[in-house]
Amino acid sequence: MSEFETLAIRAGIHRSQFNEHSEALYLTSSYVFESAAQAAARFSGEEAGTVYSRYTNPTVDMLQERLAALEGAECCVATASGMSAILACVMCFTRAGDHIVASRGLFGATVQLLNNWLTRFGVSTTFVSPTDVKEWQAALTPTTRLLFLETPSNPLTEISNIAALAEVAHRAGALLAVDNCFCTPALQRPIERAADIVIHSATKYLDGQGRVLGGAVLGKRALIHEPLTTFLRNAGPTLSPFNAWVILKGLETLKLRMQAHSANALALAQWLEGHPRVERVFYPGLASHPQHELAMRQQASGGGIVSFVVKGGREAAWRVVDSTRLISITANLGDVKTTITHPASTTHGRLPAAAREKAGIVEGLLRVAVGLEAVEDIRADLERGLAA
Repeated sequence: MSEFETLAIRAGIHRSQFNEHSEALYLTSSYVFESAAQAAARFSGEEAGTVYSRYTNPTVDMLQERLAALEGAECCVATASGMSAILACVMCFTRAGDHIVASRGLFGATVQLLNNWLTRFGVSTTFVSPTDVKEWQAALTPTTRLLFLETPSNPLTEISNIAALAEVAHRAGALLAVDNCFCTPALQRPIERAADIVIHSATKYLDGQGRVLGGAVLGKRALIHEPLTTFLRNAGPTLSPFNAWVILKGLETLKLRMQAHSANALALAQWLEGHPRVERVFYPGLASHPQHELAMRQQASGGGIVSFVVKGGREAAWRVVDSTRLISITANLGDVKTTITHPASTTHGRLPAAAREKAGIVEGLLRVAVGLEAVEDIRADLERGLAA
């Protein structure tokens, strides 16, 4: 198997003695050993196999193998959520006294983790422009161990040059971690551009229907397997077998959905760009996007996220949100249902005002995760508030 669509359906299947066609759901906390010697060998790692579902479970294993195949990674370790995947990454690859260089265009909770929680343990972070490679280079210190970014960024869809930043990281002896949540491997594979680590919130597009939480960390086996599995074993941010099974089924339609999300998002972005009540539109598929050329080299399409600034600040933006009748008012994304949120008061609301302003999170900004409804209906729902 080599084609994406086939891997998304067939990779990682391990059938039981019953030879089931659909992937099996293993709802068990522990496993029985044939002997005391086998139990000792499993616990010590001398023998491969299941031990305890906190860090070994057949359904989770199937998800890990399939997602690794789609990302072109040697190894995947699944976690309970996207944020637990990010936590596992920074806990495994940094220690007290280390330094991280991170994109200014990160999800609000990621910024809080890096800025507030990690500083308690002696890990510092410098935030830089997601698009200016020279800023990343200038921020490096002798203790820099990790470069961390999202591309496209949340919520302004800024595009970071993965290959250029991988070169910066590797010259400094650091690792490059890329959050690939917005694009998924259907549109972008950071490992092919020399990223060391890929992170996912499987809660989003990998599931695709807003049903469960999940996360994943991927990379070379020598880098990922031992530290991440040990972290799961000791700290316990475990993906449940049921959630793994749901995400497995989501992966089967991933490429079809991402193509449809992208087509709808481009049509919506083009309409918004010509709207008299809209100040600016952020979408990588538009020729007006500052990194459009890079996005089209690095991604298969523009993705499903469109952000735009409404003239009139927060009052006008909230009026658009409150006027919707079809679109769901929620900060989640990656669902087949279109969602809308006001980042300055939700996903990035806990950031200081100065930090929001520096990151471009202005009061008139709205983020739409474009779903799979008819784009004409999505446009009509937004027009209701824009015309008010």
